[in-house]
Amino acid sequence: MSEENSAQFANTSGDGEIPSFNGDEKAKASDFANYFCSYAQLYHQKQMLADHNRMAAYHSAILGNADVFKDKVVMDIGTGSGILAVWAAQAGARKVYAIEYTDMAKHARQVMKANNVEDIVTVIQGAVEEIKLPIEEDGLEPDDPEHPDRVVDIFISEWMGYFLLRESMMDSLVRARDKFLKPATGLMFPSHTTMYVAPVEDDEERRAGLNEYSAAMSDWNDFQETTKQVYGVEMDILAKDFDREQKEYFLWSSRWRELPGDAVLAEPRAVKYLDMMTCTIEDSKGITAGDEHAKFEFSIDGTRNEGPVSGFAGWFTADFMSRTDEAGANAPKLPNPSFLSTGPENGYTHWGQQVFYFHSGIPLLSGETTTITGDLEMYRTKENARLYNCKFRFTAERKKTGEDRTLNKSVVNEQLYLMP
Repeated sequence: MSEENSAQFANTSGDGEIPSFNGDEKAKASDFANYFCSYAQLYHQKQMLADHNRMAAYHSAILGNADVFKDKVVMDIGTGSGILAVWAAQAGARKVYAIEYTDMAKHARQVMKANNVEDIVTVIQGAVEEIKLPIEEDGLEPDDPEHPDRVVDIFISEWMGYFLLRESMMDSLVRARDKFLKPATGLMFPSHTTMYVAPVEDDEERRAGLNEYSAAMSDWNDFQETTKQVYGVEMDILAKDFDREQKEYFLWSSRWRELPGDAVLAEPRAVKYLDMMTCTIEDSKGITAGDEHAKFEFSIDGTRNEGPVSGFAGWFTADFMSRTDEAGANAPKLPNPSFLSTGPENGYTHWGQQVFYFHSGIPLLSGETTTITGDLEMYRTKENARLYNCKFRFTAERKKTGEDRTLNKSVVNEQLYLMP
């Protein structure tokens, strides 16, 4: 596809944001085909509903705080099959608006009826950036006449993607929050999210990627020779570009993994923290270069850990708790906070962890401590605003444990990864 045609079907608006807010029709069509389409399938919904860590965290947050939901107006963004909206109604909500962009909305309406909450839950199909709530019909009144759409007391949404930000649904959430949620007393479920990275040992998978890359290049060499001998056409001119493609796919793309807890070699580092009441669209765009929170230092004792260090893993946590921003001082308090972790210590979640593998593992030696120091940058791809690139820069330094003398220090390593 030419660059001109590629630009026509880019999954992004002109300013690098997701198309659902201000993209043209072509961008919105591309966004549906690349992102929303899969969420219209029940098999995809089932995968999320079968994630019991996910389900338990939301169930505890909603039903465990029924007094907070009683007689409130709730909005569920990206309701899917509608289970969070059902729980909100069961918790005593006065009105629930379940927003769903895809035809999964039809299934959600069936679920509401089957659970006898169709009089409380209204399923609205459309982009949350574009919908209009039936405020007058439902007898709702805003706290602030200057902002007549701000009638919602509680937002619930399962918006998080791999390593939190992938999929960029956070953009839609922020825009909806600023339009519909009561600013002084409104609540967000989840209320806070945190991104973590840590060095990990997962060398079997790292080596598998290398072997797959080597096999792909061996297959190319056979293809190249066959094309020359049988058809008389020289393809060597394309070998460098093919090699680049295979490296990007097999070596420099993060991989979904379900790591065991003991794969983590050092205390995880929080690299981004979001208060869902105050975060912005800019926050959703990634992690900027030089951000103090994105700097890390990991010390790994070679006596306690066999290693090697195979790469970095990234995951996130989500808190469901009372507001911590100054503007929310008078908002309702959650008596029973809930917590969700997608880290290796918590077992399976459908998010898993994203692992960014090194080309070569970093060896760990008994009696020595290896310190990895660096930073992370994360930003959206130009072609698809729902996907991100992650750039790691780091050095590895080795010392005798308990001593200051440096035995070995690496050059600065820098690698850009696609998070597909």
